Amino acid sequence: MRALIIIPTYNERDNIQQLIPMLMDMNPPLRILVVDDNSPDGTGTLVDNLASKNDRIQVLHRPGKQGLGSAYIAGFKHAIQQDVDCIFEMDADFSHDPGMIPVFLKKLESCDVVIGSRYISGINVVNWPMSRLLLSYFANIYTRLITGMSIQDATGGFKCFKREVLEKIDLDQVRSDGYAFQIEMNFRCWRKGFRLCEIPIIFVDRHSGSSKMSRRIIYEAIWIVWWLRLQHLFRRL
Repeated sequence: MRALIIIPTYNERDNIQQLIPMLMDMNPPLRILVVDDNSPDGTGTLVDNLASKNDRIQVLHRPGKQGLGSAYIAGFKHAIQQDVDCIFEMDADFSHDPGMIPVFLKKLESCDVVIGSRYISGINVVNWPMSRLLLSYFANIYTRLITGMSIQDATGGFKCFKREVLEKIDLDQVRSDGYAFQIEMNFRCWRKGFRLCEIPIIFVDRHSGSSKMSRRIIYEAIWIVWWLRLQHLFRRL
């Protein structure tokens, strides 16, 4: 399948200059779309230089730090205009193993959305403090209880969509922006009747740079599940 990888970046220069060559060497050939939020460390300029030498690399430059969800929405809108069959979400910091991409593509033969799950076969997280792990684990239990989705890892950010899934989602109506964005996208795909599948991954905390987690992101995830449930009850989703 012709795959495009969307990678949002903000101050990820050290990581992205290692990650992109690895992705470029993979088979089948991949396309890369970096969505950079005007990184002060020059991430966007670095990717511009790489893109000038390889037409499978593209960059979307945004004027400033605007959030994970809006970065992916911008990337999705750009991607569905391309000649591709599927679109990945992937972090720049090596917490997502590029070697798993062929496994995603194989699973996509029988599913519409493939989610890399940290929790479907035990707890597969490396180098997280216990507080962060418990927050993530119980947030997913909370999400399943409120929304009714059976997904074990609704907040995971390593995933792949068939192109037609994103074409059917009204991207302009997606309202969450932090990690709640992953919950909302899963819920919208689920409510549209698409087949969501999980495959086990090992999540390794970032190689370098700093985490984007904040209290605002946590609070957004708490309330978004109730908003989604109410939208469902009133048949707005």
